[in-house]
Amino acid sequence: MTRPLLRYFFASLVLPLVLAGCGWFGDKLDAQKNWTVEQFYQNAREELESGNFAGAIKLYEALEARYPFGRYTQQAQLDVAYANYKDNETASAVAAADRFMKLHPNHPNLDYALYIKGLAYFKPDLGLFGQILNLDPAERDPKALRDSFDVFKELIARFPDSIYADDTRGRMVYLVNTLAKHDLSVARYYYNRGGYLAAVNRAQTVITRYPQAPVAEEALVITVESYEKLGMKDLADASRRVLQTNFPSNALVSTAPRATKSWWKLW
Repeated sequence: MTRPLLRYFFASLVLPLVLAGCGWFGDKLDAQKNWTVEQFYQNAREELESGNFAGAIKLYEALEARYPFGRYTQQAQLDVAYANYKDNETASAVAAADRFMKLHPNHPNLDYALYIKGLAYFKPDLGLFGQILNLDPAERDPKALRDSFDVFKELIARFPDSIYADDTRGRMVYLVNTLAKHDLSVARYYYNRGGYLAAVNRAQTVITRYPQAPVAEEALVITVESYEKLGMKDLADASRRVLQTNFPSNALVSTAPRATKSWWKLW
């Protein structure tokens, strides 16, 4: 078969498929022209529940463009925030939630918009290597964690009786502990490299900002030993008394024989 004939043969096979595809998409678009707002919302919801988040967002946006007002449109705006959150599109989820709150500052579902915004920041995303290596969320950049905490704090302050309040409080405890662990890891880093003053400063951040966090004890240990390394005996003794008052069984202040190396030092 010569090349011109070969081209013609393949064209005769492909062209009907292309035309059929165009016809299918055209039929779908034509069908949308006659959709009611309920049909738009139902189809978008089906895409959302099937996990096709990008497809759902497109339908929600088409719904709003065709029907810019009404309860379905308002719910579609909330669902766009949720779909972006589920699709790991943090910035888009936050923007959609902010947009909803700006457009409807007195909406009865404002607590849900705040909840989704907080979840978008909260969602642990350590990337592919983080998942493979099972990295601690405390090793993430803490900015998103702090943003999540601030949003959840606003939700609790404004809507203490919200149906999302209990879950939000639990997440706030987790965030506090994770942020405290992050600051403690920085304090350890400075201590083990001889940056004792910097270690004290970061350990004090843990103690003052997160006094109820489980790692507060370790932060006090770093404070005591950093002051000792700096030759600041008075401050070391004062910190030791605080440690003894709050954690009397700690090896640094207990009557048991003290180990030559602190248990929290990893290297």
